[in-house]
Amino acid sequence: MQLSRRPVLGVVGAGQLARMLQQAAIGIDVDLRLLAASASDSAALVIPSTIVGDERGLPDLQRLADQVDVMTFDHEHVPTDHLHTLQGAGAVLRPGPHALPFATDKSVMRRGLRGFGLPVPTFRVIEDASALPQAVQEVGGWPVMLKAARGGYDGRGVWLVEGPDDAGDAFRARTPVVVEQRVPFVRELSAVVARSPSGQAVAYPVAESVQREGICVEVLAPAPGLGEDTALAAQRLALEVARDIDVVGVLAVELFELPDGSLLVNELAMRPHNTAHWTIDGAVTSQFENHIRGVLDLPLGSPRPLAPAVVMVNILAGQATEVHQALPHVMAHEPEARIHLYGKQPRPGRKIGHVTALGNDVDELRARARRVAEGISGQALA
Repeated sequence: MQLSRRPVLGVVGAGQLARMLQQAAIGIDVDLRLLAASASDSAALVIPSTIVGDERGLPDLQRLADQVDVMTFDHEHVPTDHLHTLQGAGAVLRPGPHALPFATDKSVMRRGLRGFGLPVPTFRVIEDASALPQAVQEVGGWPVMLKAARGGYDGRGVWLVEGPDDAGDAFRARTPVVVEQRVPFVRELSAVVARSPSGQAVAYPVAESVQREGICVEVLAPAPGLGEDTALAAQRLALEVARDIDVVGVLAVELFELPDGSLLVNELAMRPHNTAHWTIDGAVTSQFENHIRGVLDLPLGSPRPLAPAVVMVNILAGQATEVHQALPHVMAHEPEARIHLYGKQPRPGRKIGHVTALGNDVDELRARARRVAEGISGQALA
């Protein structure tokens, strides 16, 4: 993009990702404008140029498109038909409506990645419970993972099912269901890349994502003990996915590492991702700045980490209704920890912020970041 004036970037959605995009936008003087469901949404609290409206409704999406040079997304829940309509009317959408279904529909993702020859779990897509017995047999038998094709996130819409009597919930979502083999993985990894329309791409160090009940609680970057060959394979795989489906901006590829060191693709996200929040404090260029650079077709920044080890711990709200009263204590005890709060009303289990610690010893960093997160939230992360 040839810049003759301050670029205007529209963001659909106003959660914590849009809030952190604003921090990056300030540094390079990009005008960020939002379409928010509520004036009390996380990013709407700190970005004055906000339209409050229906994030999934075409009229309000068009209002945002009319004000900006490029539109991008805080979430993937915009109807694809609307995106095609906007693009047909001249709006620049990055990522585009051809790519986003890979992140919004697990059946599209699984079939598409398999078609590209990329490694995915054995799966079948079914429409109703009557087809379940045959699908289970074809993926290798019980137990299986059942995943709602659309609408699931942070562990929602995913069920570990031991037998047919436990499968009812998956078919109440009124969406196709992906039936997958239960993968005997060693751990979950995340390969995050950024790509521009010109085809430039960069890859961040592969991180380990520590999950609890389907929710990411910690991220360790780079993934401890990950062999160089496996790390390079994960980065290459993520770059291939970005190229094959023409993703612009940040792409996160969540992976299963298997006992033999091979990899399977689990999930995709075409936006900044929780597993790369560590890059705000721990990399030369954060994922948020590189997402902005990517969608505006500016040269991408270096993804190089700033320390041998970086740990990010999510702050998950406990029973406390006020988190700020804990800040003096945790700041005094851990002055080097980097605290990010999202301006969200606490409720049990909700992500309300994260803590980042940089250094040399992963175990020490985890302990320090956990102390801060637990001190703010009032609940243990064990």
